[in-house]
Amino acid sequence: MSGQITIIEAAATQIRRDWLAVQLKADDQCGRRTFTLYCDFDAGGPWAGANELFATLLPEIQAKRSDLMERHSMELASVLPELRRTVAVTNPTLTDLSDGPERTRNYPADRAYRIVHGLIDLLDTWKSTFNPGAPWTIGCDFYDRAGAMGSLFFTHLMRRRGKQLDLRLVLAVEHGKADPVRSSFDPSIQVDTLRFHLPPCKAAQPDSCEAERAALELERQIGADVLERRINLPKLIQLWRIAGRPEKLLAYKHFGLEVYNTAGLYKDALRYGEGLLELAAEQRPGDLPVRWSIFVKLIMSHLGLNDAQAAITLTEEEGFKIADTCAEWRADLFYYMAMFHARFVKPRNLDKGEEYLERGLIEIGRANFPEGQYYFNVVFNRNGLAMIRTFQRRFQEAVELCKKGINMLETHLGAGEHRLHRSVLYYNMAQVYHAIGLEHEALKYYSVAMEMDPNYSEYHNERGNVFLSLGMLEDAKADYLKAIELSPPYFEVFANLGQCHRRLGAMSEAIESYSRALDIEPDQMLALLGRAKSHETLGCSAAAIEDYSAALALDPNQWEAIASRGVLFYEAGELAASLADFNDAIRINPGVADLYHNRATLLTDLGRIREAEADLETALSLKPPAADIAAIHFTL
Repeated sequence: MSGQITIIEAAATQIRRDWLAVQLKADDQCGRRTFTLYCDFDAGGPWAGANELFATLLPEIQAKRSDLMERHSMELASVLPELRRTVAVTNPTLTDLSDGPERTRNYPADRAYRIVHGLIDLLDTWKSTFNPGAPWTIGCDFYDRAGAMGSLFFTHLMRRRGKQLDLRLVLAVEHGKADPVRSSFDPSIQVDTLRFHLPPCKAAQPDSCEAERAALELERQIGADVLERRINLPKLIQLWRIAGRPEKLLAYKHFGLEVYNTAGLYKDALRYGEGLLELAAEQRPGDLPVRWSIFVKLIMSHLGLNDAQAAITLTEEEGFKIADTCAEWRADLFYYMAMFHARFVKPRNLDKGEEYLERGLIEIGRANFPEGQYYFNVVFNRNGLAMIRTFQRRFQEAVELCKKGINMLETHLGAGEHRLHRSVLYYNMAQVYHAIGLEHEALKYYSVAMEMDPNYSEYHNERGNVFLSLGMLEDAKADYLKAIELSPPYFEVFANLGQCHRRLGAMSEAIESYSRALDIEPDQMLALLGRAKSHETLGCSAAAIEDYSAALALDPNQWEAIASRGVLFYEAGELAASLADFNDAIRINPGVADLYHNRATLLTDLGRIREAEADLETALSLKPPAADIAAIHFTL
């Protein structure tokens, strides 16, 4: 096995399992530490494979680096939920702490990706400290059946640290699955594929009665413990499927949909939700609350994946039928439709969004809400209208709607009710003020939101951006560092910290922050350009040229980056490359005098004097600043 990744494509038989075991034993005898993981979603849930890896390493980490347990508590508790009994998850947000109707905000999908990168950071720190010279081979059986998060972990692990940590993956997949699996990894990684046509093996038929007995015993042991239900969910679903009990499957798949939608693992939540509405209609046709709950979680998962059309289709085909008998549900349904059209669909249809909000407001009036819940629903609806007003650039109206909503909640709700949504209203006001350039007002409302929800990393990151725009660089830096402390890693905050360091003149620190951002998300324009400029300031021309070239590979029409690279080529004596860059920059933006002046200098060095003089005349015709005019005349 010469590649970093070897894919074994063969039927899932005992022969394949034996072959995988032989390969891992051979690596073990060659001094590699080996792991055998089972990545089947049905057997291990969304984190199947990754959870076994960290369960194996956990006793060692606890014994030698307990500080890593605290630093990465959120990531570990996500992958190994049983840890929630013994490990306190640090920095919970109001979103984490809110439940039921109080939980009015879903996580963005990238929050789950942060968990992936936090786990990779943990593994990197652990192995670099305690197994720095020991190569690892990780065998993953049933890899083609992995959940979205499990496969994403291994994909990013190999991209970010595969070579550095000397890791090898051996992935066993079914016939026809090798190519899709190969394409999920970074193309720079060497992948070998071995295909075997094994004789079919008839699987032993499980005993349905024995499965039912085992499921009932497991249910008895779990009782009403929700955490144990989550830990044992894959086993319960498997047993009840074998036992042929669809009503039990409905209950546990519904539970899985709720748990993983709430956690922001939207692709994996949809795997639990597949066929669930049909199963509910068949098994519990009169139980509309169950069908409504399933429907809401499904559309939230589709929206979490930015698939607005799937959410709209599901709403039109199922949602209206379910909500027909209940004004409360219709109020929610019209709000969802408003968000589909005004926020998620491209291009946005703001008029249609506002129309649905008005219909929702009518249904709120018809519903039999208690007083506090009535006013909360009104405020929630009007917050949607504030969003539309912001998109319409009617900013003052948006602010007034938010202020009115806050006053209404303060008047009609108890101090401890709907704290999450109150914080969101303050946050929305801060965003509006930032959008219209009233930065000090934005700071005030960001700070209020942060007092209510101090562990929400994004608030610190966004307030840092306001400080940065005001030139309050030390305050911006403090906010960015706090945002990093509060969350598993995400690229935006490191890119922003890089911008802050660069403006502070700390180029080495800027390069480190930009590099951290690019490690997480390689195709990131801001970090590539910022790091290029930082390298350029430090005189590291080759590194700057490399970063400018990477940025231009993403967007070849950035004339400033082309011109900056052209200057560096000139200084390196690569005149032909420099001339090509200035020609491209002028083609893209022919109205910049400085481009002609620089090209004239280059043409002069090449002995093309008439062309140089023509460029200088063009530069003067573009009316550059006085200082530039003097320089051009000096050149002439």
